[in-house]
Amino acid sequence: MSTDRPDPYAVLGLAPDAGTAEIAAAYRRAVRACHPDTPHPDRDRFAAVSAAYQHLRGHDAPQPAGYHQHPSRARDIPVRVHAHTTRPPLPALWAGPVRRHPPRT
Repeated sequence: MSTDRPDPYAVLGLAPDAGTAEIAAAYRRAVRACHPDTPHPDRDRFAAVSAAYQHLRGHDAPQPAGYHQHPSRARDIPVRVHAHTTRPPLPALWAGPVRRHPPRT
């Protein structure tokens, strides 16, 4: 058995210089055609298309330049903790105003 993967661009029917929008559109088109829930499923093609998309857009895809060089800015967000207010707690069950309707005749 060969360990070489088929060219993911060829599996999706794309040129090697395809952009992310083109990759996503080709993936959606291919999945609609061969998904196991369709009337004529092609499980082998579905597996190949899924693997190709995962390779191009998933964990195997090369990251943008500088992706791992900059720390996450989420750590730089200041967090403020506010003191607990002295307002009394709301009751466990709260209902708004009740509107009564006359009985139908």
